[in-house]
Amino acid sequence: MPARQPLPRLWLMTDERQGGALWDALDALPRGQAGIIFRHYHTAGPERRALFERVRAIARRRRLLLVLAGSDRLARAWRADGVHRATVGSADRKLLRTAPAHDRRAAITALRDGADLVLLSPVFPTRSHPGGKTLGPVRFGLMARGLTRVVALGGMDQHRARRLARLGSYGWAAIDALSGKRRVARP
Repeated sequence: MPARQPLPRLWLMTDERQGGALWDALDALPRGQAGIIFRHYHTAGPERRALFERVRAIARRRRLLLVLAGSDRLARAWRADGVHRATVGSADRKLLRTAPAHDRRAAITALRDGADLVLLSPVFPTRSHPGGKTLGPVRFGLMARGLTRVVALGGMDQHRARRLARLGSYGWAAIDALSGKRRVARP
């Protein structure tokens, strides 16, 4: 992770369903002020690596942080800025560490174990988990209260992000809201 770059408040989560919209999403992110969590869990190994390299080239050129969902070893080998995974305790301290959480206990545990950012989700209904139970803004606010660097995920957009910032959100992450062709306002 570049030492001088602060932790972004805006994060793009990658997913196979983005298809070609991924490239527009990367171009729409504010230069030097956003991060990418590269997932593409269902893409075959060599194809996933090639896609990651394309994303990494764009991230470097646009000064975006790039985190790889996977192991520390893989993140180091692929020269990612960080690693995204549920267990962060033994993660390499040279890597930025992000972790998913679905309740306050998991968020606290991840932060205590050294996560730099925790993505608390799903806040609102999302295509990633159709029909799934959501936190809603009030429960999100209660779960995020007193915690640092909790990022809202799930059905997020700029309007909802502004609303949740008043409830303790450090920032927000999305797939669909960031995968259109429109520019994203600076966080």
